[in-house]
Amino acid sequence: MPNTHIPFKSTGYFSQLILDYIDRKDSVKHLYGNFPDMGGFKKQIQQKGSEFSKESREVLAESLLHQYSNTNTSNLTIENIESLRESNTFTIVTGHQLNLFTGPLYFLYKIVSTINLCKQLKEEFPKENFIPVYWMATEDHDFEEINHFFIEDNKISWDVESAGPVGRKKTNNFDVVFIEFSRILGDKKTSDQLKKLFVESYEKHESLTDAMRFLVNELFGLYGLVIIDGDNVSLKQQFVPFVEKELKEKYAIRAIENTNSFLSENYKVQVNPREINLFYIENDLRERIVFENNTYKINNTSIEFTEEEILKELKLSPEKFSPNVIMRPLYQEVVLPNLCYIGGGGELAYWLQLKELFTASKISFPILLLRNSVLLASEKQGRKIKNLNLEYRDLFLKQSDLLNKVVKECCQLDLDLLKQKELLKKIFEDLKPIAENTDASFKGALAAQEKKQLKGLQNLEKRLLKAEKRKYSDLTNRVVEIQNALFPRKGLQERNVNFAGFYEEYGENLIPTLLKELDPLKMEFSILEL
Repeated sequence: MPNTHIPFKSTGYFSQLILDYIDRKDSVKHLYGNFPDMGGFKKQIQQKGSEFSKESREVLAESLLHQYSNTNTSNLTIENIESLRESNTFTIVTGHQLNLFTGPLYFLYKIVSTINLCKQLKEEFPKENFIPVYWMATEDHDFEEINHFFIEDNKISWDVESAGPVGRKKTNNFDVVFIEFSRILGDKKTSDQLKKLFVESYEKHESLTDAMRFLVNELFGLYGLVIIDGDNVSLKQQFVPFVEKELKEKYAIRAIENTNSFLSENYKVQVNPREINLFYIENDLRERIVFENNTYKINNTSIEFTEEEILKELKLSPEKFSPNVIMRPLYQEVVLPNLCYIGGGGELAYWLQLKELFTASKISFPILLLRNSVLLASEKQGRKIKNLNLEYRDLFLKQSDLLNKVVKECCQLDLDLLKQKELLKKIFEDLKPIAENTDASFKGALAAQEKKQLKGLQNLEKRLLKAEKRKYSDLTNRVVEIQNALFPRKGLQERNVNFAGFYEEYGENLIPTLLKELDPLKMEFSILEL
């Protein structure tokens, strides 16, 4: 199976901050702790091992067993949960929203990266155990972000009202969604498998949390993946001291102030902290906690507390306090013996804001690893690309730039008129001494004429290129066709389509192939021909 790699910086799809991070630039080293290599993992094991208590391990294992009580899973997953009681067991975590039917294709790559990294670490450190974990973002509230997915250009949506944490949303009114899903799929054996998986996930489970746990367990349970729901009383109790500190001291915003100042001057601030970085949640409620006039108020409601009252509420009902994007990573690292978080570029960008928050909380900052990014292509598409005298890396260009490149390489003419531009510039350079010895009006007229003539040549250049594109229209149409097929909606395939279309074609071999071919520590963009 052909497996091609190109540097992330050659794709044009990753921010400068992430590129500088994976290149280990000195300018960003203060934003993270240990780097994702074996030396970094050795240090991280020592740090986290001394930090995570036996009591915390027992709470974690019991909470997970309770969450899995109604889920049939592999013996390996249960063994992994039980092993979390042991001091030599650590987790590797990825997280994601509860997107309908997993949402974008890269959901699979996140988990594949996590499973594969655990295997590599076990080979390097055989005395330790490494458990792949998927953290479900059950407390998110942006339902419009997760209620749809794409198969090719077909959008499949679950259009219902939603309020409160999405994980608690009841899975009703799925008939219309399933009808549309079935219509788009074909009549292959794999199509029937996908339909069955969809029905068993969403029509046989009461909440999005339960549906997602079942779905992901069906896909990855065989490989020992452990799925965790942070919307849990026992786990929230572990986080109470940090919630109390945030309520009383409002320390998160101060902790990351210097980092955000650095990022705003040199890169882009991914997320902005609030005075209090917590939500108050109930089944149909998820609103910010705000502090006004010495009172804690729940935004957009009439609920309010004194400091004494809200701390009492925290002690009695910790499950009602939910971390926002700033505090959630800290919550994860408090309740897990975690070494590494695996995420996409956008996720790692906000994690890189948080190191000082972890320092202020006296919790080890995890290693950050950019997940595998993949372009899947068929052998037929690979042949088409070769016949067009293109390489996969060419297809990452903007379409207009790609077509210009193709036409210029085929054309016998000199399409950039570079010689003519240089000649024109020389003519006007020769005229400038004359202009210096006459009045200012001539000097201005000369400059204006130079600008006009150069612009005229540029327009001729564009018209010449346009004419050649018409001449090579058959070729350019084929190039557009293959790029559009591999970059749906002119974006990365992994961000724009669901796994179902590929599973329908390749069946149960899809995930084993990804596990076999992807190396989580390679840190390059992969192209796989299936």
